[in-house]
Amino acid sequence: MPSLDTPIPASVATSATRRWDEMLRSLAALLPAGPAAVLVEGGAERAAALAARLAATLTATGRACVRLTGDDARPGGDVGEGTVRLAEGSGWRAGRSRDAARAWDVVIWVRAPVGPGDLDSSGDQAGEDAADIVVDMHDPDWPVIRRVAGRLAARGPWYLTETRAFFSCRAATWNTRFGDDMPAYTAAVARAGIPAGGVAIDIGCGTGRALPALRQAVGPDGAVIAADLTPEMLDQARPVSRATDAALVLADARRLPFADASADALFAAGLVNHLPDTEGGLRELARVTRPGGLLVLFHPSGRAALAARHGRALTPDEPLADGPLRSSTTATGWRLTTYDDAADRFFALAVRE
Repeated sequence: MPSLDTPIPASVATSATRRWDEMLRSLAALLPAGPAAVLVEGGAERAAALAARLAATLTATGRACVRLTGDDARPGGDVGEGTVRLAEGSGWRAGRSRDAARAWDVVIWVRAPVGPGDLDSSGDQAGEDAADIVVDMHDPDWPVIRRVAGRLAARGPWYLTETRAFFSCRAATWNTRFGDDMPAYTAAVARAGIPAGGVAIDIGCGTGRALPALRQAVGPDGAVIAADLTPEMLDQARPVSRATDAALVLADARRLPFADASADALFAAGLVNHLPDTEGGLRELARVTRPGGLLVLFHPSGRAALAARHGRALTPDEPLADGPLRSSTTATGWRLTTYDDAADRFFALAVRE
């Protein structure tokens, strides 16, 4: 089983202290080098707690950090080389638009429960959409970086640690919450027309809900492989992998341990929205797929239903929106042949050029 270059495996990061330390190291590594003005907004009390801990982490790692105080202060000013000027709260800029954020090099948004002290901030979808980094702090003992702007996403190991942190604590109850989606997975695999006798890989397999359908599609002479970044998810997938004779592989979708053109079909449920770089991820999927092979992008809820579940509105620039997905698949060696964003499912099919 391949090992991944990550500072602390999610299976080890069980305490609140360790989770905070891991997340803060990732957050600090995402900040640009040189002088930087950083604003933390969102849930008022938890934003202040995050700012305080981030300042302490920066100082502990040898990077100068100045906390800004006073509503009339501004992010500019003379600072030492590499100094981070850090502020928190909604009083630091008048609006929530991208234009209003330009004075700040990085805006960090804190997702938190809406309460009496943060009604004006944590429920502000426009503020979150305009932010460069989003940190989920609904559970104050288990903060997780959930989104990073493309210009920062390549910095540091955040994707590995934070993806594992998000899924590791949910793995044991995943099937209890979503086990009734199995028929939708079966229908999606059948619709894709995966050839019998081929190699089918479930990328981001989770608890293995697609494995029975993939085995049925390729038949006894085919091969089924289940790959996931989170060890706890693979543990949950183990019983179904044994029942379907599917191999389990610990792997990052951006650096798959498979040979070029070795797969006939890739199945990816809910994967794209978790990739820090959509085109980079799709390019790696194309690398391991033979010409004429298939890529199935699926979710058992449509985009609108999924967005509503998370309390947000759809935007036209999302990776799975029709235009962006057609552009990214074309740019990475795929030809998108089917796009179906229904109320009860998302299904897209692409062919390797």
